[in-house]
Amino acid sequence: MNLANQIYVRKSCRKYVDDTIDMNPIHEFISNVKSLNDDISYRYEILTKDKVNLKTRWSAPYYLALYSEKKENYLENIGFIFQQVSLFLQSMGIGSCWVGMASVKNKDPEFIIAIAFGKSNDLTRDVSKFNRKSLANISDFEDDRLKPAQLAPSAINSQPWFYKHSNNGFDVYQRKQNIIKRHILKKWNPIDIGISLAHMYVANEKTFEFEINDDFENINGYTYIGSIRI
Repeated sequence: MNLANQIYVRKSCRKYVDDTIDMNPIHEFISNVKSLNDDISYRYEILTKDKVNLKTRWSAPYYLALYSEKKENYLENIGFIFQQVSLFLQSMGIGSCWVGMASVKNKDPEFIIAIAFGKSNDLTRDVSKFNRKSLANISDFEDDRLKPAQLAPSAINSQPWFYKHSNNGFDVYQRKQNIIKRHILKKWNPIDIGISLAHMYVANEKTFEFEINDDFENINGYTYIGSIRI
């Protein structure tokens, strides 16, 4: 299934219709989804809104509650896996939105984050409506191949990713936020990096590779996350 086209029209959805959804295709897609790190165990459950604590002014009929063991890159892994799911939902006419201000009522210690989803009449937007940094501001030099990464959603639209060209592809970095934003975004920005990497994977499904190298350039104000080939 080619989900790449969804990158250019997707929007974070906050308006839903209370219709029922066949969850079987969602379960099937997740059972075959690509991980960033196969050594990290994760799980999910689909909850109705009465099972979730929300601090948002809006709600959705359903929520994907995401859980993970805590290993290196576990937050990036969750973002990578479930942004693919978000694009899949979009392809089915189902809106979704990552929700940092939510928790599960069962207080599971492995809970990471939730994704709101449901049928919606407010699913898409034109690519010209995306409020994103320029390609030149997310890389060492402008490269149209990074357009999918550029269009990724992020917590409070912080867009923390930076791609540096390397001999074999790109070294991927996370921007270090100022002390105020760091307090808010400490947990969410690594997930955002995984979301951006998911877009790069979906757009380059047959050739994408991710690895963590020892040989990388230290860049002031950024933290090295890993390297990709596309």
